[in-house]
This record gives sequence, structure tokens and C-alpha cells, in this order.
Amino acid sequence: MGPGNRPLDLEWLEDFLALADCGNFSRAAQARSIAQPAFSRHIRGLEEWVGVALFDRSAHPAALTAAGARFLPLLQETLAGLQAARTQARAAHERDAASLSFAATHVLSLTFFPRWLGGIEAQLRLGPIQTLSDSSHACEDLMLQRRVQFVLCHGHAAVPGRLDDAAYPTHRLSDDVLMPVSAPGPGGEPLHALDASARPGAMEDPAVLAYSEASGLGRIVRTVLNAHAANAPANAASNGVDNVAAPAFPVVFTAHHAVLLRTLALEGRGLAWLPLSLVADDLREGRLVEGGAAHWRVPVEIRLYRQPAEMSAAAEALWRLMAPD
Repeated sequence: MGPGNRPLDLEWLEDFLALADCGNFSRAAQARSIAQPAFSRHIRGLEEWVGVALFDRSAHPAALTAAGARFLPLLQETLAGLQAARTQARAAHERDAASLSFAATHVLSLTFFPRWLGGIEAQLRLGPIQTLSDSSHACEDLMLQRRVQFVLCHGHAAVPGRLDDAAYPTHRLSDDVLMPVSAPGPGGEPLHALDASARPGAMEDPAVLAYSEASGLGRIVRTVLNAHAANAPANAASNGVDNVAAPAFPVVFTAHHAVLLRTLALEGRGLAWLPLSLVADDLREGRLVEGGAAHWRVPVEIRLYRQPAEMSAAAEALWRLMAPD
């Protein structure tokens, strides 16, 4: 092994600084709490690693050679940088231990999350909070890649997602419902209705504003409505509704985001299954109306998933707070 490939012991660097400071091997070894023979071996080891003599041992006290004099300020700068790196790494670790990271679906990040988080902050002292807002599929990816501690999303017992399949722990935080809604016509009737024959003025074939494949709400709506269509006679009998049809309506627009579908529904472009948490004000103030009978509604849960491994103290405290009584 050549001199340049020798392992470098960081203790040697501190020994070098001590000897450069006092010029005496015995006093430098004492200052470093090392036996003098071991101290001398450290200095020789460092010189072998550098490849040149750093001290003139013939001088009294020992003096730095030209190479040693050049080495000294660069070494001091390097050690100061290492100490700063150590301090900053520890500070980052402490910040991370005190922080919370969430991925939330777009609609819940705008409607449910701010109010829910405010309630948490009234009970827990939280550190920095990072929130990523994306589609349900992207939020699942972030959790599976261990890039966030929690995922906030809608869920349905009959429509398991990838986090359910992987048995990630979850709490139900609240309930919601997906409602088929439409802009109203002049008389207050929905412009797009699922049972148009019972809605004077509604279009015969309601245009549907649909969710994309990456949308968790879309996955729930498609699965539940397909099951609904397969059991249409039974549903009709149980709800007192005649001629319940399969949901084979024309789709005129597709998007990831319920917020975008809401905008299009407000403009009268079609009917969309939107969370009540998003459209409650629109329904109350008449900007949107329900576009179908009650059996077209899809009940859903608002769920919080967590990493299965142990998390930071702040994250674990939040999870305990969410546990059912």
C-alpha cells in the first residue's frame, strides 16, 4: 500500500495541531492525553500518509517544515468544516425528529386537512410540517417509498388500495359521501340527471365528468357503481325506484382532481360524483344540485395511513392521539 493509500486516522490531525502549537512532543502528547511513543507514531503515520516530513525534528522546539506550514491552515479549515458539518447534521436530525410529513390527496388538502390539523395543533405541540398534495396513486407511492410518514385520503371498505393490500396501519378520521351533482337549470332542476325521466328539463343522457385511473375517488366510484349496476333490480326494489339503469353515460371530461371537476360542474358541463366536504356550500347556496336519487350516493371514509415502522416522537404522538377511544 503506497503512502497516498494509507488509512487516515482523524486523531492524527488533532495530534498534528497540538504539536504545531507547542513544538514539544512530550507536552503535546500530555495535552492530548496520549503516551509519547504512541503520539510519535501518530505523527509519523500522518507524515507517511501525506508523503513528506511535516516537522523538522532537529530543531528545538520542533518546527514545521515548509510542507507542514502549508498543511497547517488547510488542515484547520478542513477540521472546522468537518465540525460544522457534524453540527448541521445533528441539527437536521433534531429537526427531522420533531417534524411531520404528510401526503394528502388534492381535495382533502384543501377541505379537510387544514381544519383537522388545526384541531391537532390545539392538543399537541408540533414542529415543522411538510405536506405534499397529489393524486391518490402518487400519495401511495410516496408512502411505499418511505418519503412521508402519513397519507390522508378517502377510502371505501369494498375498494382496497395498495396501502390496504400492504397492511399499512390506518385510522378512520371522519366520514364523507360522494354525491352526483350538477349545475341547476332555470327551474332549479339539475341540468344533468341520472334519472332524467323523473327530472323535467334535464338532458336525456347526462354528460359525466369522470375521474382518471390515478384518482382514488375514481376507483371507488367506478367499483361501487359497477356493483350497483350489477344489482340494479335489487337496488330498485329496496329503494322504491323503477328502472335503475347501469351507469353507461357518456363521459365528456376526465381529470385527477375533484376541484377541477367541481369547476366544470358549476359551469354546467356535466354531472360529477363529488365529495360532500367539497360541495356542501355549493349545495346549500344552490350553485349545485343533486343529480340523482339517494341510492346513487357513495359513502366513503376519510382515512389516515402511517408508516408501519417506528417513526419520530412527534409522529408517534400524533398517531396515538388519533387512536379510537
